[in-house]
Amino acid sequence: MQRRGLLIILSSPSGAGKSTLARRLMEWDPALSFSVSATTRPPRPGEVDGQHYHFKTREAFVSLVDSGGMLEHAEVFGNYYGSPKAPVEAAMEAGRDTLFDIDWQGGQQVRNSSLGKDVVSIFVLPPSIAELDARLRKRAQDSDAVIAGRMARSRDEISHWAEYDYVLVNDDLDATAEALITIIRAERMRRDRQPWLNDFVRALNAEFSARQTGDRT
Repeated sequence: MQRRGLLIILSSPSGAGKSTLARRLMEWDPALSFSVSATTRPPRPGEVDGQHYHFKTREAFVSLVDSGGMLEHAEVFGNYYGSPKAPVEAAMEAGRDTLFDIDWQGGQQVRNSSLGKDVVSIFVLPPSIAELDARLRKRAQDSDAVIAGRMARSRDEISHWAEYDYVLVNDDLDATAEALITIIRAERMRRDRQPWLNDFVRALNAEFSARQTGDRT
């Protein structure tokens, strides 16, 4: 009774709680696979290949793109980033879901890929722009200029909210995490994600036929 795995896309503007919600989801179901991105940028101190990123040469990355080996990719500040297709397909065939922490552009590419029919996309909104700004400042990690840049990009991110299957307003982290889990539970139960049902119903019909034959004799 194994189902096909899902591709769970989680997107939000910076500061809306996407990363925290992704961690909550992984804690709820440790069997979830997290899509580890590939990149052409060099590893930073402490980063492990295959854990934080799949570090690739530019030539290897481009070759993967040209051969259809990337579900989505983009060039950011002179380096390529993308989601390798092979580990996602392997997880799907094993009935495991894969979580993507990507922006709206990456989400569009995954939805338009050959695996698009298995995508569940969720966008997370902040309760207000003032709260979004406050959350970014509370991190105490970025300068005012960086925060201003993140806020400017947030408006563009939020403008794509209607492209997603589900939209959550993260005004209460616990409640939003529970809503996210509810979505995944429901999506896992959809009829078209249960390929075993065809054979199961066929067997039920065979039982009906056998009973009718027995009744006639």
